[in-house]
Amino acid sequence: MNLCTDQLLISLADPGQILGLSRYARERFESFAADDARQFRILSGGAEDILLLHPDVVVASLYDKRSTRELLKEKGLHLAEFAVPRNLDEVKTQIREMGDLVGHPDRASAEIARLNDAVARARETVSQHRYKVLPLSRRGWVSGSDSLLSSLLAETGLFNAAGDLGITFGGYASLEAIVNLKPDFIVVADASERAQDDGHAFLLHPALEQMSGLDFNIRPCLCLPILRQS
Repeated sequence: MNLCTDQLLISLADPGQILGLSRYARERFESFAADDARQFRILSGGAEDILLLHPDVVVASLYDKRSTRELLKEKGLHLAEFAVPRNLDEVKTQIREMGDLVGHPDRASAEIARLNDAVARARETVSQHRYKVLPLSRRGWVSGSDSLLSSLLAETGLFNAAGDLGITFGGYASLEAIVNLKPDFIVVADASERAQDDGHAFLLHPALEQMSGLDFNIRPCLCLPILRQS
């Protein structure tokens, strides 16, 4: 039912275990597993097509539509509900939980080891520098200290520049303030090169593109964090 659980399933389950994925599973700018998702049925997000499939387990987010989740429970389906992780330890816990759910704890352990190795390599790379990184989302939203992204930056030894803008837990920053800050890197939540609305257009403003010769894109769904150099 959810993009995050899609990615966890594809990474850990056998293809034959997956009856269907969420409606955004094949969107390349939403999911790092979009190409692998093309072999699976795409569901509407409502209860009807899920009920027709008679699955053993439905994996969902606690932020998925509550009425849909409650209806599925009333019909006797087993729902495994995942919260949005706030730090890397919670990410690893969810990987283990999904590995146990699909009967492949060994694959979960391998994913966690891969994640640990990636963090260690990143930490070694930035250990000689104090890079200022600004996590930026649509309309100028900056992730503060209480977020998975900020936790991931801290794990890898990067400095979240949100504090330099006076932002503690998260908030909006103007384009002018961001340009004046001059961060070393901007981490954007959407790698798409086309603006679907004004909120996304903020991320594509020429002033941001010209600030740095290098940036990173992070998929907005971070159950399995992947850093990809653009």
